[in-house]
Amino acid sequence: MTFSAYRLPPRTPDQDSLRETRFSRRKLLLGAGTAGLAAVTNRPCYAQAAPPSADHNIRIAPISLEIGPNKVIQTTGYNNTVPGPQLRLKEGSPVAINVVNDSGYPNLIHWHGLFVPPLQDGAVEEGSPIIPPGESLLYSFTPKPAGTRWYHSHAMAMTDLNRSTYSGEFGFLVIDPAAGDPGRYDREVMLAAHHWEGSWVSMQDMHKGPPPDNGLEAMYRSATLGDRMLGHGEPIRVRQGERVLFRLLNASGSMGISLALSGHRFTVVTLDGNPVPTPTTVDVLKLDVAERADVIVAMNNPGVWVFASTDDDDRNMGMGVVVEYENRNGDPLWSPPPKTAWDYTAFGRSGPAAAPDETIDLKFEKIPGGRGGYNRWTINGKSWPDTNPLFTVQRGKHYRLVMNNNSGDEHPVHLHRHSFEVTKVGDKTTSGLMKDTISMPRYSTAEIDFVADNPGNTLFHCHHQDHMDEGFAGLITYVKS
Repeated sequence: MTFSAYRLPPRTPDQDSLRETRFSRRKLLLGAGTAGLAAVTNRPCYAQAAPPSADHNIRIAPISLEIGPNKVIQTTGYNNTVPGPQLRLKEGSPVAINVVNDSGYPNLIHWHGLFVPPLQDGAVEEGSPIIPPGESLLYSFTPKPAGTRWYHSHAMAMTDLNRSTYSGEFGFLVIDPAAGDPGRYDREVMLAAHHWEGSWVSMQDMHKGPPPDNGLEAMYRSATLGDRMLGHGEPIRVRQGERVLFRLLNASGSMGISLALSGHRFTVVTLDGNPVPTPTTVDVLKLDVAERADVIVAMNNPGVWVFASTDDDDRNMGMGVVVEYENRNGDPLWSPPPKTAWDYTAFGRSGPAAAPDETIDLKFEKIPGGRGGYNRWTINGKSWPDTNPLFTVQRGKHYRLVMNNNSGDEHPVHLHRHSFEVTKVGDKTTSGLMKDTISMPRYSTAEIDFVADNPGNTLFHCHHQDHMDEGFAGLITYVKS
């Protein structure tokens, strides 16, 4: 088993030339956030003093993160840790979270998967206030729905691979159900995947991937599953006979992952924090950026095993962790799992979903940036901010989004402040599977349904940071009542 880092070509594009290729997400963000920014700037905020009403305090600040021997990452994190502190909140119980921005750039936190008002959601596009450097903001909301959610920066990064979701600004947010947990497992382990040390690369210079007219893509030199690279840090220690609930998160900025635990299988019980209608056992778990899965693993095969990415490059960059049974030792074993296709419909119901009130077609396409240039993404032929509004909804109505990924890139499509039902993947109909992010492979189609039950501006975007910054975003607006 090899733990060496994957090497990138030494050439990286000059940042000044990149600046010329940027389009104006920045202008739109500044315009959309003017009212919120003024609200933050005009109130008395003290970066080092938490309001007495805060239940939790989060400080965004630079951090030196040791992910392996002689491997120290300079990044930004929450409360001096990566991932940030685990937040466990009670469904339906109001909470106040004070956020201090010492990151050195305008920032904010998005509470991913929660049904909150736009001002509390942490997305400037919806009107949430940005937090200027050195100042603070108190978020107040009632957390719902129950399940594995997460929190992360929603600042723009553009070509800076040290900001926003490229950095260590993420953490688990678990909303415990008001009625209590049924307790189908013995204990739980939280693991977040992340890629580090990114560089911009012209794919055609690597002699693989998209055609020669494609623009820049982010590539990485190291990766983690948990807080250390594979082979470093403490293993996950288990006992024979235990049922362990793994809460898994892909917190990477722009890379999907597939995970396997050698000698074991995963029983998927939730996706994106929502219980699946059909719990299903799989060998490989596929998670695109921002997706989560709760899986139960029966610890019934004593030994020392590797829990890691099935991709050789990812695993050699460090994406993995050792699982060690009690009273067992020796070198950890990695055995490649059988190759199987990921199928969302396996976790849903076989019958069709209820018919919607309205159907909306959305096509996603790329405008390549060329060698050394920044790509641009469109929804129905338009890029943000020209996609604002993407479409308008009426409260209480049921909408179906018929999505066509007409590109050679994968997209994790995320809907803010709502959950949606997956109703068709390719030519397979399904129902009952509720998510907030769906992965759309290259040249694929999918349909999702949602009820417009949370009024206010609602952001729809690809969760790859570069794709969102390159225009893959749109605002859904509600008809004013």
